[in-house]
Order: sequence, then structure tokens, then C-alpha cells
Amino acid sequence: MRNEPEKRTWSGTIVSIQPRTTVWRYRLDNRTHSHIGYNLFLDGEVNGLAGPFSVAISEKQQQKYEFFIGDEIKGTAWTKMYPFTDYADYYRAGALRFIHRADREEPVPPPHIIFPMPDMATYDWRGGRMLSAACYKGKCFQCAWATMAAVAIEYEWGVRQKYRFESFCYGPKSCKFYKMGKPRAVPYKGESPSYDDGCLDEILTQDRWLDD
Repeated sequence: MRNEPEKRTWSGTIVSIQPRTTVWRYRLDNRTHSHIGYNLFLDGEVNGLAGPFSVAISEKQQQKYEFFIGDEIKGTAWTKMYPFTDYADYYRAGALRFIHRADREEPVPPPHIIFPMPDMATYDWRGGRMLSAACYKGKCFQCAWATMAAVAIEYEWGVRQKYRFESFCYGPKSCKFYKMGKPRAVPYKGESPSYDDGCLDEILTQDRWLDD
């Protein structure tokens, strides 16, 4: 379903910054993670309506402004053309401005709130593990290694895909907050679904040691 995008003005305080991730699944043969920028999660207002919202920005925008949790910022963005292909509420952010910068030196509690944010090549190298939805929504929400990815499942090869959102972690394997959650079904037309029970996690993170 395609929506007509509309431009919005917004302002708010950043409560989390996460990689903007897409994942392509095909049975248990492939789970490819791609990173195309960052999602800013904010408390503030969009076109005068108050509440939480999220805005997608590019890697270059994050490197230029070095946004951090607690920063109060404003800008413009567009509503999504395809709701299932992006987790953030708005994309194509522009006219970005600081209203107030948070203190970069003040200690922050774990899990991993990182400054500056890791770049896309770092996420690519680290590889992602499945993260339980409860962890993502709870202690891990402000972690720079957590993400809610837009997932495309190759349901009928070259003909049809199915879409959903899944949470993943790129953090250290030793993190005490991490929980994988239940195995995830990967459907394919005319067959019983396969279940990703963590075996792909091991493959994708095989280059990392426990504390990497």
C-alpha cells in the first residue's frame, strides 16, 4: 500500500538513537542486515501535536551534527510512502537545528549509550543477534547497539515478499541485559515455516569475541 508523503515540522528531545536497519530473510539460508542511517526517537511535537515520535536521518547528518541523547532539536521530515519498509514515523529529515545541546561529559548508566555513534561499517562488521521485544522496549531501548529493523521475507522467490519488524542487538555478547527471546518463524509459500533459533546469530557474529 502506497501513501502520499506529506511534509511535517517537528521539535523534541532525543531519548534514543539507533541504527536504521533493514533485513532480508530467506528461509534459514540467508539473513542479510543492511544499515542506511539512524533513527532518532524523540519526545516533542509534530505540526503542533505533542507526543513521542521517530525520525530517520542519514549517516552524514549524524556525523555532521553528532546528535546525543538529551539534545533538543527541530527540523522537517516527510511521512512514509510505504509504512512497512521503515520503522521510523518520518523520513527525509531536513532543516535540522539545535535548540539545546545536552552535556556530552555527564556519565550515563548502562547499557551502552555511545558517543559518538558507531558508523554503518561498524554495525556491518559486528553482525546482529536477535533481541527479545521485551528487552528492546525496556533496558535496551536507549542502547546504541539496539535496533528495530524493517524485515522483508522472501515468501515466494522473485514474486512476493512478506514484511514485519524485528528487534536486533549489535552489542557485546557478554552484555548482561541481552536476551534472544523466542525463535522466529520464517515462512515460505507451500512449506512449513523454518525457525531461526539463534543459529544465524552465531554465523553473523562469528568474527567477534565475547566482549567485542
